[in-house]
Amino acid sequence: MATVSFEGTRKAFGAHEVLKGVSLDVADGEFVILVGPSGCGKSTLLRMLAGLEQATGGDIRIDGKSVIGIAPKERDIAMVFQTYALYPHMTVAENMGFSLRLAKAPKAEADQRISAAATLLNLDTLLDRYPKQLSGGQRQRVAMGRAIVRDPKVFLFDEPLSNLDAKLRVQMRAEIKALHQRLRTTSIYVTHDQVEAMTMADRIVVMNGGIIEQVGTPLDLYDSPANLFVAGFIGSPSMNFFDGKLERQDAIVMFRANGGFALPITVEAAGSAREGQAVVYGVRPEHIDFTGSDSSGDFAPVVSVVEPMGSETLILADHPGGKMTVSYRGRGVFNPGDRLPLTIDASRIHLFDRASGRNLRYSGQH
Repeated sequence: MATVSFEGTRKAFGAHEVLKGVSLDVADGEFVILVGPSGCGKSTLLRMLAGLEQATGGDIRIDGKSVIGIAPKERDIAMVFQTYALYPHMTVAENMGFSLRLAKAPKAEADQRISAAATLLNLDTLLDRYPKQLSGGQRQRVAMGRAIVRDPKVFLFDEPLSNLDAKLRVQMRAEIKALHQRLRTTSIYVTHDQVEAMTMADRIVVMNGGIIEQVGTPLDLYDSPANLFVAGFIGSPSMNFFDGKLERQDAIVMFRANGGFALPITVEAAGSAREGQAVVYGVRPEHIDFTGSDSSGDFAPVVSVVEPMGSETLILADHPGGKMTVSYRGRGVFNPGDRLPLTIDASRIHLFDRASGRNLRYSGQH
């Protein structure tokens, strides 16, 4: 196992700067997930750690030692790719042991490592099969087994589940997390799927436009997003946003939406916001309740679409300022055109500065 550090790491392709001075420390045995939209630089950062791309600035360290200029095979890392990259003419056992054969490991040692990894991944009955005889999930396990037998200091995962169907993705998420809990090998995982990040990571690194927006545990990012980008990216369904201004009357603060309606807010959420400051009000769909009466005064959204999910019902509604999503924990009867009697939990809302996007409650903590 090992620590990993990026120190002001930069990467440019010609005049286009993909990574703009990224600094991040990954602890020994930690499972860190890099998440963000396509093009944010997360896969490039992973490939630079693997030695598949060269940094144009800054440093990258494994166990405190710089790996800039060191060949990939000498970095003691193993990478699992989006494509399984298995040799079709080799059996499962031969695919898993290919790197050991290249390293001229003794046959007895190689066989023992392959057997141990196969048992760990429930592949022990499939060692004589060829990739074409395996399901997608089994092929991904073989790719993981190939990495495990090398016993590397660091595991790297580059969107390994994106080729699997929805049900298998959920199963493999749990298997990868359980595998890490057993091996405790330092792992860095790239995905654009925030649900994968929330359910698997010790810490999440949210990236956007070549920079890190925020680093924290899944619940830290969910409860305390540093800015508008993180708030909108983390959480499913996404947070609702309302544009408007802050109004202050003595010790009382109020949010006035551009649509004319008022929404509840606390002094803590308002932070140091000024009277008349342009702000964005954020509330998650699950922090809105149905009361049976219009508890938010002149705020009465109208149902446009109902999405029954079984354990909950998602309701898309229109209001004077735009659209919003409400999560109803049950199976209520809602019809397009119905007015929603709602109340918002003011203790769970977030207020963001419109100009900078920063969270006014937590702006001094990140």
